[in-house]
Amino acid sequence: MAEPIPLLSLLNLSGKTAIVTGAVGIGYGISYRLAEAGANVMVASRTQDTLDETVNQLANKGWNVKGIKIDVSVEDDVKNMVGETVATYGGVDILVNNAGVYPNIPVKNMTLAEFEQVLAINLKGVFLCTKYVSEKMIEQDRGGKIINITSIDALHPSSIGLAHYDASKHGVWGFTKNVALELAVHRIWVNAIAPGGILTPGVQEFQKAVPMPEGVDPVQLMEMFLKKIPMHRMGEPDDIGKVALFLASDMSSYMTGAQIIVDGGVLLS
Repeated sequence: MAEPIPLLSLLNLSGKTAIVTGAVGIGYGISYRLAEAGANVMVASRTQDTLDETVNQLANKGWNVKGIKIDVSVEDDVKNMVGETVATYGGVDILVNNAGVYPNIPVKNMTLAEFEQVLAINLKGVFLCTKYVSEKMIEQDRGGKIINITSIDALHPSSIGLAHYDASKHGVWGFTKNVALELAVHRIWVNAIAPGGILTPGVQEFQKAVPMPEGVDPVQLMEMFLKKIPMHRMGEPDDIGKVALFLASDMSSYMTGAQIIVDGGVLLS
């Protein structure tokens, strides 16, 4: 039996390069922890302002972080992202498929274009990033880690109006398991994180955009929501960042095709 890896080395990502899609909220939390652990991080986002803000905040800490503006649903953008990452850092070892959208639209009001947009970003984007990053990982022949951000909605619906989102996240979970089988021979481990309610800028905007029925107090609504969570709090981006670090590091050396639920226990209720 091999000697166990020293504890401090288990979480050391020095010399590794990670791509993280989505620059704010959960994406920021994940990028923070991977960069803090020593990884070079390429952050990808459709929005230049949020991309610049995340990169500047992390680079100001002395960490190796750069950004690239792309749309994960556009094949040429994804190819360019992988090429820029390899040109900048010499390779890629970790991919976090985090970019996603979740507009609240009941099916009766949903257009085909709105349905397709959610699947394009949330599911097609995961396919494209996984395809082109894993090709580079196989070429490098040193293994790798792919982490897909699903949702507790991949297991149980959380809200009416998210049928397209739930379909995409069920798809990502199925994709994760199958690709884990395909890539295991190349020592590329593929796992997923299923967040519950995480207090991000996107969630706050979502809450503002959903109209409250007459007579409903949004503060009381939030209190009722928190009561359903055994931990009685919303999650923070760092709650996901820490689990992503676990999956990106040697702490998860015997895991592939798994999904870790990070929801404060809400699915128990």
